[in-house]
Amino acid sequence: MKNSQAIILIHCPDQPGLVAAVTDFINVNGGNIINLEQHVDKQENQFFMRIEWDLSNFVIPRDKIEDYFETLYAKKYNLTFSLYFNDYKPKMAVFVSKMSHCLFDILARYTAGEWKVEIPLIISNHEDLRWVAEKFGIKYYVLKINSTNKEEIEAEQKHLLEENQIDFIVLARYMQILSDQFIINYPDKIINIHHSFLPAFVGARPYHAAYERGVKLIGATSHYVTAELDAGPIIEQDITRITHRDSVQDLVRKGRDLEKIVLSRAIESHINRRVLVYKNKTILFS
Repeated sequence: MKNSQAIILIHCPDQPGLVAAVTDFINVNGGNIINLEQHVDKQENQFFMRIEWDLSNFVIPRDKIEDYFETLYAKKYNLTFSLYFNDYKPKMAVFVSKMSHCLFDILARYTAGEWKVEIPLIISNHEDLRWVAEKFGIKYYVLKINSTNKEEIEAEQKHLLEENQIDFIVLARYMQILSDQFIINYPDKIINIHHSFLPAFVGARPYHAAYERGVKLIGATSHYVTAELDAGPIIEQDITRITHRDSVQDLVRKGRDLEKIVLSRAIESHINRRVLVYKNKTILFS
């Protein structure tokens, strides 16, 4: 366990002694706390915490930490928790259609070693971006989906994801709506990106509609996918200002820049286990 760290994300009803209890579990077992953040939502009366510690001298075996914590602390304090290890590289699948800006940004960061993640495959409903996958040496699968074969294609997608032991999915401008049945298999594990004009400007040409309306701000939103379309827990958002001097093409360009940056921030937060989902919102630890 040398140089490895463990991370626990916790939420539970707020009560006295929570920080002391969790830190005591780490301290008495030889762990060295590296990072600790907490937050109390007073409206919900919920306590949230992210704590990370060095396992170099931790006396509890790695494969027993979850059991010990569950038995000694989670049951006593009614904690909901998730345990992760920083030396595990999660496997990410990327879903794309025809637009390449988000995919290029993801793959540039991936090949530069910015993220501790593996990308075994890219899945698409079009051939257009195969050359990008080949350029980066990643397997590319085209599964063309329509109104009659959705169930069959999603079964094929699921098979590929399981075969490659995928931990989470990124929809990098994948222009298909996932079925509820598909989504339910990956709770808080599908990350989407879209412009922030919704619900004011819907349809295929939102930037044109926004331009005609004279908007002064454009933005992008990244969120976890739920059964309710574009209404899942938000991970990241950003905006940029627009003036009368900006053309439709300027709006599209600036919007795509925001999309790729916001999506990459969301992916990084997910990989680093800094996102805790509670109901339909997120606590985003720094």
